[in-house]
Amino acid sequence: MSAYRICCAGWALPKEAQGLFAPEGSHLERYASRFSGVEINSSFYRPHKPATYARWAASVPSDFRFSVKVPKAITHERRLVDCQDLLGAFLLEVGQLGHKLGCLLVQLPPSLALDPNRADVFFAMLRARHEGHVVIEPRHASWFGEQGSALLARHRIDRVLADPAPCAGAAWPLAGGDVASRIAYYRLHGSPRIYYDNYDAGYLQALAHRLHEDALSFESVWCIFDNTALGAATFNALELTNLFERGTSPWFGIDPQPRP
Repeated sequence: MSAYRICCAGWALPKEAQGLFAPEGSHLERYASRFSGVEINSSFYRPHKPATYARWAASVPSDFRFSVKVPKAITHERRLVDCQDLLGAFLLEVGQLGHKLGCLLVQLPPSLALDPNRADVFFAMLRARHEGHVVIEPRHASWFGEQGSALLARHRIDRVLADPAPCAGAAWPLAGGDVASRIAYYRLHGSPRIYYDNYDAGYLQALAHRLHEDALSFESVWCIFDNTALGAATFNALELTNLFERGTSPWFGIDPQPRP
């Protein structure tokens, strides 16, 4: 059975939750006292020095893992084309996380349709430099057909399971065996108000059931709460973690589905 990583996009702690974490240390150290992983989104907007990544790695336990978002300069500005220099610099930076680098997240703009040749060149370049887990959050329907699935499987890249669904036709949740099937990676943005809304107890229990099932067949299971605007992510992640720690989840019910 694979490990669960129930965590947040970023390690900021809302004031109301701070008493639930270690009382001392940096924000990251306190966050890591309760969670086993984190998704770094700031890397999407700006580079971080290698020394910064090294410092972050040194401040968390050995079994803690980071997922790092690929810069928008690669995905949104150059749109996966002619970005060898940017990709090389990014991988050098995140390489300072060492074995604590758990995953790379590639999020694409909604306007970027699948171009098989462009995608094949980019992912071949990425795979020549990085062997670890990679997940992709495409937001154009063309990526969810057979051609997109075959291309991603060839490069051992799994699709993100996003809520709300990023586009019409996006498969959610992902059936085992689809795409590369090494990692189940959920990104829960809040719904219907993205980044703001809280997930209720019923949704979280159904989600716990789904994660439990995924852990039987996937190498790794990540659940990232990105509804961070009002601090809901921290409380949702804690509640879901508590379901596993207490062992009281009923493990039944339908799988959660993204709302329209």
